[in-house]
Amino acid sequence: MTAVAEAAAKSKVTKSSSGDHFSNPNGKVWFYSLLLTLQYGAQPLISKRCTGREVTVTSLVLTCEVVKVICALLLMAKDGTLKKLFKEWTLVGSLTASGLPAAIYALQNSLLQISYRNLDSLTFSMLNQTKLFFTAFFMYMILRQKQSIQQIGALFLLILAAVLLSVGEGSSKASSSSNPEEILFRGIIPVLVASVLSGLASALCQWASQVKKHTSYLMTVEMSIIGSLCLMASFYKSPDGETIRQHGFFYDWTPLTLIPVIFNAVGGILVGLVTSYAGGVRKGFVIVSALLVTALLQFVFDGKPPSLYCLVALPLVITSVSVYQKYPYRVKAKEA
Repeated sequence: MTAVAEAAAKSKVTKSSSGDHFSNPNGKVWFYSLLLTLQYGAQPLISKRCTGREVTVTSLVLTCEVVKVICALLLMAKDGTLKKLFKEWTLVGSLTASGLPAAIYALQNSLLQISYRNLDSLTFSMLNQTKLFFTAFFMYMILRQKQSIQQIGALFLLILAAVLLSVGEGSSKASSSSNPEEILFRGIIPVLVASVLSGLASALCQWASQVKKHTSYLMTVEMSIIGSLCLMASFYKSPDGETIRQHGFFYDWTPLTLIPVIFNAVGGILVGLVTSYAGGVRKGFVIVSALLVTALLQFVFDGKPPSLYCLVALPLVITSVSVYQKYPYRVKAKEA
């Protein structure tokens, strides 16, 4: 009986820690994954086409968070968890679970909005994949989740691709009318810093879900509200705050500006759903598919084929993410 109990316990731990439901795929997993793939792939192109150069990043992020909260509350009301939330929710519990990740995500979203405007769509998407490396790093630092040898090799491939893209993007733009320094400091660096922050926030969110048992919708609402408060607190000293005070919150907005805002908000909710149903690491398959969507959309709508650097880096990114997913760390007999 003891051996059976231990085997059952190990089975439960394995299932709960991996969160992997792809072995028994269902309609929800594939539907949410498909939607998130399209959102990830199209977001950079939509943001560049629908957002004016003078639109403040703060107004975009805050509006996106408001839309995200509304959508999450409606979904909670639909599945009947909203009433339970009002009875059990506490401020201390919310701040403990969502406070730091929310502040990190608020800064990350601002950095991503800056990068959208200054990088090629495909280059942005590929550099953004370095967040997988930082997620793995912080998962080990915070949750002590180990990586296999193959996964470590895959992460180094990902870093190589990111360096290749950084060098290639700077040199390819140097001969054009764009400022290479602006591309580096307002394009490449912001998206890489955002990737570091994304990895840290992902690890903190997983810790919160394991300890606090928060649902994806509740985490979305809490983090959006807290992140918005942190962003509004920076109004007084930020350039965006000065612009908003002079010209108004919706300066240079058009009806088209709402498209990337709503798209991004829906994507935030989908991230939580895909992670909940399929596991956080498996979301990498969605990311790889999104790269292909970005490349296709950029070629179709901009008539611009990928650069040589992108063509070299793309298989590196796809290989690294695929290997990372295929060869997870397995507990050895001695460790078990």
